[in-house]
Amino acid sequence: MMEAFLRACPPLPLPQEMAAWDAQAFALGLPGSMLMENAARAALGVLRTHAPHLAGKRVWLFMGSGNNGGDAAALARHLHDARALPVVAHIKPLSAFRGAAAEHVRMARAVGVTFVNLSPTLRRKDAVRPDALLSRLYRRLAPDDAGHCPDICIDGLLGTGFHGSLRADLQHLIAALNLLHDRSFILALDIPSGLDGTRGLPSPLAVRAHATATFAAAKPGLVLPCARSWTGRIHVCDIGMPRSIRENGPCSLRLLPAAAPAPFSVPIPQGYKNSYGHVAIIGGAGGLSGAAHLAALAALRSGAGLVTALTPAPSAAAVKGGRAEIMTLALPSADADAPWHGAWTDEATAFLHRCQALVIGPGMGRGDDALQILEAILEEERRPPAVLDADALVLLARKPVLLQRLTSRDILTPHPGEAAALLGCTTDEIQTQRRQALARLTDISAAAVVLKGAGSLAAQGDSPQLLCPVDIPQLSVGGSGDVLAGCAGALLARAEHSGASALAVLGAALRLHAATGLVCATAFPCRGNGAAELAEALPRAWEASHEDDFLTFDQDMTCFI
Repeated sequence: MMEAFLRACPPLPLPQEMAAWDAQAFALGLPGSMLMENAARAALGVLRTHAPHLAGKRVWLFMGSGNNGGDAAALARHLHDARALPVVAHIKPLSAFRGAAAEHVRMARAVGVTFVNLSPTLRRKDAVRPDALLSRLYRRLAPDDAGHCPDICIDGLLGTGFHGSLRADLQHLIAALNLLHDRSFILALDIPSGLDGTRGLPSPLAVRAHATATFAAAKPGLVLPCARSWTGRIHVCDIGMPRSIRENGPCSLRLLPAAAPAPFSVPIPQGYKNSYGHVAIIGGAGGLSGAAHLAALAALRSGAGLVTALTPAPSAAAVKGGRAEIMTLALPSADADAPWHGAWTDEATAFLHRCQALVIGPGMGRGDDALQILEAILEEERRPPAVLDADALVLLARKPVLLQRLTSRDILTPHPGEAAALLGCTTDEIQTQRRQALARLTDISAAAVVLKGAGSLAAQGDSPQLLCPVDIPQLSVGGSGDVLAGCAGALLARAEHSGASALAVLGAALRLHAATGLVCATAFPCRGNGAAELAEALPRAWEASHEDDFLTFDQDMTCFI
């Protein structure tokens, strides 16, 4: 079932993988000029959604020397046919264009589109000042309409293949173009020029677009939360890339869609409480009862039929927290400094066999006594699948051999600090090399793993990495991770009934957890919510899990499991 789930997650090819897609299309006999024409027509459709009436609109198209420049030339021809007033500003002599781009330049010129060479303008000494350069652009591109801003600017300077640092002349041109952001509608073709297609960061600056028409598939650098200031709304446009290439071409990352939780929202026919699973929470020792309480509450609010917290007896009342729905199994504990010492009993083991999922770690503590409990649970052959979070992850780092006891039904949920402990490196290394860190995490066990943070990444084994493209301030509160763990536990308890893989469960939990942030953003627009509000928002979050508000697809991308 994992393959079906992954197929429903839209591809996010890296720039080099997108180049491989193009090469495969050409090998099939698809002409580059046709794909370029399709891209231009798709971009025109995107433009019409933002500016329905194009006749008489002044449009400046900035054209680089690569394929993006060819897209701009083809779009200029369509704008001319729509009775707009396009002017193409190119940064290289037209004689430098080759192949499909040269064909579209020739056709655009043949129908009467105006082309202006910006090379002399960019070489002027005063071109380093954005305001001075913008004034010269007015004089060059609109000599008969000086002082009037263009209605629309099209960015076709650089494509997704760009990497490194922008040349000085392009930095000056992009800085000037960004001065028009509050006066003209700016549409980027494929990716805002200067934005890194992998990291989503400017290099060192990028075009600030109101919308981006990206072709064949979104790219990782577009959908990362850090890119939102430059991309505007992203439109993923079908340009005729064959389905066989989109499904089977190289692709290291996929987008975790907002619809991921949908299969778990379907009621079970003639279901009763046991149909929706019994979740056991193991944690809440000493003064850490709040973490276990939040995980238990989140499991209930995510639809679990029953939730029981297994916790040392002195903590049982606090873990319950006055919620009648949270059941507790109080374990014998006589040592305040080692609350788990001697606490695990045959009764506790037998109880686990009656559950469908475990959540291990919230408020568990990190002492030797907690490690002994974790080891006993993981070595139990008939244990249910488990979500391992918080203290359980630190304990695994202390005794890595226990990672071999994890199965493909289990889930790990580290934040960067916990990931660093598991991998024996620094948190900075995790944050600066997140994709590589996740790959290492999936190598050390069979479990599905999420590396939490803005733009969380998830994977299992050698699967593509899934990108959750959200960064919601309301999620950045203490206990938010406990809520995610409880949510994942509730969905994991239904995995056997639904046939979902651990990775599909994890993906659904991530998007449902993100949706709680959106619900809380309405009630707490300036933050101030606590983790309990996130847990209480989970029932409404099912309805909030729809399409992302920054991203649209030409094709239906419904998630299924």
